[in-house]
Amino acid sequence: MLVLLPPSETKRDGGDGPPLRLEALSHPELDPSRKALVDELVDLAANVTASRAALGLSPKQDAEVARNAALWASPTMPALHRYTGVLYDALDVGSLRGAAAARASARLAVGSALFGLLRADDPVPAYRLSAGSALPGAPTLAARWKPVLEPVLAALAAEELVVDLRSGSYAALAKVPGAVTATVLSERPDGSRSVVSHFNKAHKGRLARVLAGSRAEPTDAAGVAAVARRAGMRVERRGPALEIIVPA
Repeated sequence: MLVLLPPSETKRDGGDGPPLRLEALSHPELDPSRKALVDELVDLAANVTASRAALGLSPKQDAEVARNAALWASPTMPALHRYTGVLYDALDVGSLRGAAAARASARLAVGSALFGLLRADDPVPAYRLSAGSALPGAPTLAARWKPVLEPVLAALAAEELVVDLRSGSYAALAKVPGAVTATVLSERPDGSRSVVSHFNKAHKGRLARVLAGSRAEPTDAAGVAAVARRAGMRVERRGPALEIIVPA
């Protein structure tokens, strides 16, 4: 089973790994696209105003531009420790130990606008590039990633179950055939439901943690739902789509 996570815009600084080496990342067939995008971000960082426009930044976020300027030189850390925010707080991968930590390392991956697909331990620097970013004079990121990333994801999906927890903009970079997906719904006392937007990341992070550490090896949506229910989550299934039900 592979659990595919979205990245986060917020990332930890620093790291104790060597500077970025594309050959140290998983899925080397993505390296030409990775190199092109890294080079473009480094070049773009020379123009702070253009970087703000392309990346949707305010002047208070110029440190993000400086991060991009140093992409080839700044230290790295494993991808799952680089990303921060609500989903990654709920996942709390650093607290997993022993066999659970090993399973998490093997099962968790991140869909990245800059690197396409990262496995848990792939060493990456801090950077800023979102799925909706529009680099000047270039096609959309979806147009650039789909032709190279979809075959990689399709090959993975042919070998193991993929649970796709990416947000819409990242899922648009490349589809995963047959993937199990999850939506978070809040249920009111009268039984009516609505999609959770603000806190859905926390519930998806909790689901990712449950799946990452479980000794079970689900092969379909029913199996994923069973693992989640054993962990105390309320989950309903609609074919390959799961609905996580939480109180309003």
